[in-house]
Amino acid sequence: MTRGVIRGARIASVGVCVPERVLTNEEISRTLDTSDEWIRARTGIRERRIAAADQAPSDLAAEAGARALQRAGLSAGDLDLVINSSLVPDMVFPATGAVVADRLGATGAGAFDVQAGCSGFVFALAAAVSFVGSGMYANVLVTGAEVVSRALDWHDRSTCVLFGDGAGAVVVTGDPDAAFTFDLGTDGAGMPFLNMPAGGARLPASLQTVAARQHFLTMNGREVFRFATRAVADSCTTVLAAAGVGVGDIDLFVPHQANLRIIDNVAKRLGIAPERLFTNLERYGNTSCASIPLCLAEAEETGRLKDGDRLLLAGFGAGLSWGTCVTTWKTR
Repeated sequence: MTRGVIRGARIASVGVCVPERVLTNEEISRTLDTSDEWIRARTGIRERRIAAADQAPSDLAAEAGARALQRAGLSAGDLDLVINSSLVPDMVFPATGAVVADRLGATGAGAFDVQAGCSGFVFALAAAVSFVGSGMYANVLVTGAEVVSRALDWHDRSTCVLFGDGAGAVVVTGDPDAAFTFDLGTDGAGMPFLNMPAGGARLPASLQTVAARQHFLTMNGREVFRFATRAVADSCTTVLAAAGVGVGDIDLFVPHQANLRIIDNVAKRLGIAPERLFTNLERYGNTSCASIPLCLAEAEETGRLKDGDRLLLAGFGAGLSWGTCVTTWKTR
């Protein structure tokens, strides 16, 4: 477990990109033994976005990144580093971040990927804040980009109804008066509960792995629920203590949008009132690494997130991993 306060960096802007295609629960129920009522009662999801056949995570991330740069008043040439987080990247290698940097025209910037499951955005944000806060870099772009729909078994109603596609990006820049407090952790013993078994070096692609449908996301929902409700609440408590603030000092809690039951359970354990909780799960589903920046963009646009608000962000996912942070939202 890693926790600590990092000073000298802030989020300068946020940008998002979601596919045009909307897939509703009702549409899924036409080909799968499920219903809108069943899905909404168990997950809180009504619809999700699905990427077009020619869209990859890097395409969505580059568009989200371009919008974030524009809002920050920066060009791609101002970037020192691009950090991407994806549960399902473009390919095993090279890093999707390298493709994003090239698409944006950030030819002089370094680029790499963070693979920390659905906690990836918070892990990548911690890296970006560390680089900027140390003075090593001035401007870092963090993207969370997903086309999880390509990794789903659309015959498995326990997983395929949960996820959606999309991307979000933030620009992290220097600010001597800003600070972040992070708590990052992983319990590798939970690896069997959420993974994609085949396609890597341990179980390379073969006729056998394809026939066994091992190239799809698999999840033990009960175990993930148990982990998330415990680990996320504990991590939030830890990071709040490290930041020297209480739950009552938080203006907006933005958790990873995995499942409404998990979100409500964590909020209840922490004692966070509904009006200080932000969710858009109903319309986007679980967009993995993209979920937190998608929420940040919408919260700011709708006036739920304002200059000076204290934020609590919480990610959790494959690993099993968790990542939480506290910071103050600064628009100038």
